[in-house]
This record gives sequence, C-alpha cells and structure tokens, in this order.
Amino acid sequence: MYSYDTLNDFIKAFEKRGELKRVSFEVDPILEITEITDRVTKSGGPALLFEKVKGSKIPLLINTFGTEKRMCMALGVESFSELAERVASFLEPKIPSTFFESVQMLPMLQTLKALKPKTIRQGACQEIVNTENFSLFDLPALKCWPQDGGRYITLPVVITQDPETDAANYGMYRLQIFDEKTIGMHWQIHKGGAAHFHKAKLMKKRMEVAVALGPDPAVIYSASAPLPEGVDEMMLAGFIRNKAVEMVKGKTIDLEIPANSQIVLEGYVDPEEMRMEGPFGDHTGYYSLADLYPVFHVTAMTMQKNPVYPTIIVGAPLQEDFFMGKATERIFLPILKKQLPELVDMHMPAEGVFHNLLLVSIDKRYPGQARKVMSAIWGLAQLCFAKVVVVVDKDVNIQDVKEVAWKALNHIDPERDFMFTQGPIDVLDHAGRRMALGSKVGIDATRKWKEEGFDREWPDEIVMDRDVKTRVDEIWKKLGL
Repeated sequence: MYSYDTLNDFIKAFEKRGELKRVSFEVDPILEITEITDRVTKSGGPALLFEKVKGSKIPLLINTFGTEKRMCMALGVESFSELAERVASFLEPKIPSTFFESVQMLPMLQTLKALKPKTIRQGACQEIVNTENFSLFDLPALKCWPQDGGRYITLPVVITQDPETDAANYGMYRLQIFDEKTIGMHWQIHKGGAAHFHKAKLMKKRMEVAVALGPDPAVIYSASAPLPEGVDEMMLAGFIRNKAVEMVKGKTIDLEIPANSQIVLEGYVDPEEMRMEGPFGDHTGYYSLADLYPVFHVTAMTMQKNPVYPTIIVGAPLQEDFFMGKATERIFLPILKKQLPELVDMHMPAEGVFHNLLLVSIDKRYPGQARKVMSAIWGLAQLCFAKVVVVVDKDVNIQDVKEVAWKALNHIDPERDFMFTQGPIDVLDHAGRRMALGSKVGIDATRKWKEEGFDREWPDEIVMDRDVKTRVDEIWKKLGL
C-alpha cells in the first residue's frame, strides 16, 4: 500500500529497506555527481543522498527510481501489474447498463470524488518564502555532461494552465538555469505545456508557470505519465496514493501547487521572449542540439525549512528514466489491449531509448493483421513516435530481446515484410530529416500464411523430445556439470 505523504517518508522507507546510501563528504554537482550516479545505476545500486553538495546547503537525492524494486515502492505496489488494472478502471470506467450495475458503481464514484485534488490554506512548501533575496544557483542543480549548455533541473513537475479553459497540466521537462532568476523552459512541441504556451502566444498573453520540486513519488510519476487529454494528473496521483493530493495557491501566481513539495519556483513566461537553450546530454545517449525556447522568469522561490532536492540524470542506457518508462509500459498495457484486442504484450528495450524500438506480440487471426497493428500504434498518443515497430506472434517472449531477434530475423523477408511511413517523430531524434518529422518502419515478423501469399511450408522450430529431456535430467545429475 502507498504510505508516503511526503518525499521524506519515501526516503525513510528506502533507508529502512537498505535502498539508500548517504554520501556525507562534499561532491561537486558539476559532472562528478553524474559520473558517480551513472556507475551506481548501471550496477543496480541504491538511491543516493548527497548531504554536502559543493556550493549549496541543500542535500541532493538521485537514483530514486533506479531499479524496478524502487519504482514499485514509489507506486506502493509489489509489481506493476497490481496497479495496471486499477489504472485501467480509473481511465476507462465501465458504463453501467442496468440499475444494479449503477448501484455497484456508487462506491467507486464516491472514491473518485474523494480523490480530487484538495485545496488547503497553508502548505509545507511555503514554510520559507523568498520573492527577492534568492538565486537559482542556491539549488544543487547538476551540470550532467561535459558539453551541456549549463546546469539543469531534470526532475520537475511543471505546472501550467490552459489560457482558454483554465485546465491545469502537469508535465516533466528539462529546465536550464540561465542566471539567478531565469530558466530555459524546454517543453517539446507535442507536450501539454507547449500547447498552453502556443495558445498564450496567439492571445499575446503572459503565462504563469510553477515548478514543483520533490512532491511525493506518486505526484512525480504522474507528471510523466502519458494521460489522455483532459485527465488531471493530480487525480491519477490521488488514485495511486489512495488519498487526495493537497494543493496550495502560489504566493506570486494564481496557480495551485502540490503542498508537500520540497521546493517551488513561481513565475511566468512571455510568449514573445525566446532564448537559446542547450545543448543537453539526453536520454538518447547523444547531445540534443541547442535551440530557441521560452524563458521562465522566476518571481518567487518557496521551500520547506529543511528541503531535499530531487534530481535525475539521463544518458546512454541503462538510466533511472528507463524504470519510470517501464512502469508506464506495464501500467498502461491493459488500456492499450482494450484499443487493440489482439495485443498480447509489448516491450520497449532500454537500448531503444523509448522511441527507437517497440516490440509487440499479437494473437494473429487474419492476414495482414500485423500491418493493421503497426498503423494503429502510430495513431496512439506518444506511441506515434515509435521509429521501429516489430510485430511477432503470441508465442514469442518479447521481454527476451535475444529471442525476439532470433525469431524475427528468421521470419522476415525484408522486401515483403517492411512497411514504411512518415509522420511525427520524437523531437530528440537527431536522425530525422527534419526536427520532429521523419520516417518509421514496421516489421511484420509473424509467421506468414498462404492467404498472405506464402505458398511454401513454414518449418517447425527445433524442440527436443520431452521424454528424452526427462531422462537426461537424471543423467545430468550424475554428470555433476
């Protein structure tokens, strides 16, 4: 069960389970912390709490979600599947067809109502309020990689509001610190914050922004989740927590902020002001290039009395963000299955850095079904960025990349089985012919049928006789190998 009212509760749970390493000596946030964390994450090591970060009085927490075990802890479950069906019922509740079903749904409806964000008058995030005497360089923000354009905030909950409807959006975007009071706001064109900014620009209207650092882990995760448009991320966080997220109004802006945040930055972006942001060593393992992005002017910095600064590094896999993405993959799979009933499983290998490779297994029932699935995937939210989609039969274990490679490469005739298309690609895909626009390929690696023009006999896979395997099990014991 989820039991963290604050990030501090989460840290205590880590320490109790031996999942936290405190670093008591001084370490430099310029490159050193990244190198340490990169080694720890790739070896499956613990979360790290740097208690003395050079140039700052604030401790730094990193590698928080750096293993599947800790990511499950963050969501209050033993496995991602525990949460998957619950989230499916939250996002796609069953429509009652009878009075009896309506009565059965009343407890769920009451629960959802109780999980709506709750506004309170005072929050821990505003124990200290600075509207003039503060500097962004007081934060222990990292310069992660040698060619980065500066120091970055990398695990923020960025809060914006639709200028037309006032609906809030909670997203996660990198933020480059330009100077003591300004930040580069790197929201990509496909994200919710960018959509709000686009509307503000058309309306020639300054847009308020808040950045929450270090709310509880359910809130942090929910800001990264690919929710359907119109679904409140704080409702999802409340659903995960089994308790409404408490919100507090900003001191200098008219936005509501998770009250248990460690640190909050308040301010605005002017739609007419852009500044060069980047480069940045990204999750692709390559530097994303510098480009023009909006400028976030910070008007206030509020915080708890003894805050902790949470952050993350990205880079060549395996990194902490992989486990956040894996949680999303498993949690949202049941919803995808409702849209694609033939879908058996999906897998985004770490080496595919989310958008480069998507493996899918299907229960194939008619000719050309693999191509239908590819086309459907490219029409689904963030899955539209998948550069390579490989579709295999249901008996292939797609969580085993070696098995997929072996069977897929045996099953394909490239000219026949490759399907190319063009469309939107991830902004961070540096190989695209243009930024955010490029080509994609689907590979039908299923067994081919006569109805698909395959007139030859499909061979059987080599499998040893079961009785022989049983007899050899006894011989194997005698061999002692």
